[in-house]
Amino acid sequence: MTVGVGGKTPEQALALLNTMIEGAQPIALAEYQARIERAQAYMQARDIAAIYLNAGSNLQYFTGVRWHPSERMVGAILPARGALEYIAPAFEEGTVRDFREVDGHINTWQEHESPYRLLLDTLRRMGVSPRGEQAPRVGLCASLAFFMFDAIRQLAGGYEFIDAGEVSGHCRRRKSAAEIALMQRAKDMTLAVHKAAASILREGISSTEVVEFIHQAHRRVGAPGSTFCIVLFGPASAFPHGVKRAQTLRRGDMVLIDTGCQVQGYLSDITRSYVFGEPSARQRAFWNLEKAAQLEAFAAARLGSPCQAVDAAARRVLEAGGLGPDYQLPGLPHRTGHGIGLDIHEGPYLVRGDETPLEEGMCFSNEPMICVPGEFGVRLEDHFYMSAAGPRWFTQPSHSLDDPFGLQA
Repeated sequence: MTVGVGGKTPEQALALLNTMIEGAQPIALAEYQARIERAQAYMQARDIAAIYLNAGSNLQYFTGVRWHPSERMVGAILPARGALEYIAPAFEEGTVRDFREVDGHINTWQEHESPYRLLLDTLRRMGVSPRGEQAPRVGLCASLAFFMFDAIRQLAGGYEFIDAGEVSGHCRRRKSAAEIALMQRAKDMTLAVHKAAASILREGISSTEVVEFIHQAHRRVGAPGSTFCIVLFGPASAFPHGVKRAQTLRRGDMVLIDTGCQVQGYLSDITRSYVFGEPSARQRAFWNLEKAAQLEAFAAARLGSPCQAVDAAARRVLEAGGLGPDYQLPGLPHRTGHGIGLDIHEGPYLVRGDETPLEEGMCFSNEPMICVPGEFGVRLEDHFYMSAAGPRWFTQPSHSLDDPFGLQA
């Protein structure tokens, strides 16, 4: 039997978990201010007059306001020069004021009024308005719904609208020490939950039961719950993001669990794969190949190298093992990794065609999954960040197929 897999009841496993959230420090006001200054310096150098930060992770990154995008416009205008200002429904003014970490005037609109007209009027009052043939460049956030953009565009003669991601991406892709510390805490918590989840597995348990346990376990270690949870057994594990029906665990099944949580908005995302019972020779061979690809991808993450080099390194290992080529199955059907921070998937990406140079502070998943249709899938997913000395793991990779959590190492 695989070490650490099975042997405990859910009650026993939960009793061994303790809160891990103490001491996790939220992002300080000085860091929000530094983010704004960095964005404004970038905008000034590239003749971008202002950006609109819609509800979502960009708004949170620059202001601390946690707000899900909806049909009502909530956001902030960040000009290239001057103070940031907010846009919000009048009845939400108090809530926005309570959530924000960065001060700024809150411009409000009533339910029958146009927030798009308010946005444009506020831009003009802030000095961002067309002058003669000169069209100010204004960035709009990616979380802005198309119907909102279309309404703005119809009202806004004389502006050149661009993707605000040019500015927000420039700032967000390199994480600070405070951001890395929050992600480290979230990942430590999720790894503890993974160990607990493995320990409750038994023949006949349903994937639904395991999902519910993982939600409870994340709350036990101090998270609000799981931000997502994928539990797959046997042939279902060959589907990267799962199947619609619950499965029942049988001896010899490959188990794939992918889950995460958040700490102060920053996310974890860890996957473990192992066998319930005794692995077959074929399962062992593919698991070892997956681990080799993950380690080769990590070794290829060198400062200054393009992101795509990491993906290429993993694929060379898999193709040398007879898989692929490219996205063909059996093999790796998706990119090797994604950036992570306030969003579970954010740029840049470890994929062919992404030539972004690796820089200090960038954070990525490393998950070159092997899918064997009709049989099983193996995904070992850990994250790393780029330090001044090169890549550093947030969590140590799975130890071995027989002892995935290194309990006997």
